[in-house]
Amino acid sequence: MDKENLSVVLHSPGDLRLEHRPVPEPGPNEVLVQMHSVGICGSDVHYWQHGRIGSYEVKKPMVLGHEAAGRVIKVGSGVKHLQPGDRVAIEPGVPREMDEFFKTGRYNLSPTIFFCATPPDDGNLSRYYKHSANFCYKLPDSVTYEEGALIEPLSVGIYACRRAQVTLGSTVLICGAGPIGLVCLLVAKAMGASHVAISDLIAERLEMAKELGADFLLQVKRGDTPEELAKKVEGQLGRQPQATIECTGVESSIQTAIYATRRGGVVVLVGLGSEMVTVPLLSAALREVDIRGVFRYSNTWPVAIDMLASKQVNVKPLVTHRFPLEEAVQAFETTRQGLGVKVMLKCDPNDQNP
Repeated sequence: MDKENLSVVLHSPGDLRLEHRPVPEPGPNEVLVQMHSVGICGSDVHYWQHGRIGSYEVKKPMVLGHEAAGRVIKVGSGVKHLQPGDRVAIEPGVPREMDEFFKTGRYNLSPTIFFCATPPDDGNLSRYYKHSANFCYKLPDSVTYEEGALIEPLSVGIYACRRAQVTLGSTVLICGAGPIGLVCLLVAKAMGASHVAISDLIAERLEMAKELGADFLLQVKRGDTPEELAKKVEGQLGRQPQATIECTGVESSIQTAIYATRRGGVVVLVGLGSEMVTVPLLSAALREVDIRGVFRYSNTWPVAIDMLASKQVNVKPLVTHRFPLEEAVQAFETTRQGLGVKVMLKCDPNDQNP
């Protein structure tokens, strides 16, 4: 094992550095993981560019990265279900206490939760990283490290579709065909949605959505009103969708989502935008359209692993760029420019394979 632990560290807005940090020592209920593949998320880029997301502010140097998979190389004395050599996917959110949210299975809502690369907690974009063993999930041989890393965004899709009550025969609208919109599409189809429409400004993203199974594509043009777009959705689907999953956080798109959804349907807000937005609340209220939030996910890793192992879901096409860890700054710049879909950093210098 290396004595050096190369890590991608954010010091302040725009100040991203590669640094050598000590190799951590796992506690009794932790494992030390040699990181293999870590995806770059939009939140990583936002912290890099702005130093904060909402109330979460980078006040001290922080290691980025939370979409991750690697190989266990050391286990704590209390760990029984993992051993050195196991390939694992890492769930980045770990409850710190057994509060009411933990007890009811909604540990993602615990106000004291540890979460990789959310200030002040370090992420796992490094050669070596220690994590709670209970939140490391063994990967079957048929699931690659990159697929393991993509379980994190896939989990957002699983949780969003659960919140949207997607089931056999559902009709679904997804606003936004970025990485999260695309995983929502994959999951909605896997959960049995019969018709899925997806909207975006960018034609190339919609082309990817078509390849991944979207039934209808709606290219949004600047100047389209939310009401007009809602009518176009109804025209494409032949009806209003039962569920709309909003993945952009853009005010006009949230408005479209509400107008487009049928009476008694559900709008799920996944995308993060401005703290205050104007929405047609009366339209939602009078038509009993439920508006639900999504904060990360809970209890999704086992389902996601089964989906990947059974080939119900194929996330491999989402990875469009790969960089060695040493080229992290270039990788972040690629993501910032919106090139491709998912940029993957390869942390093991001796294994750059998927």
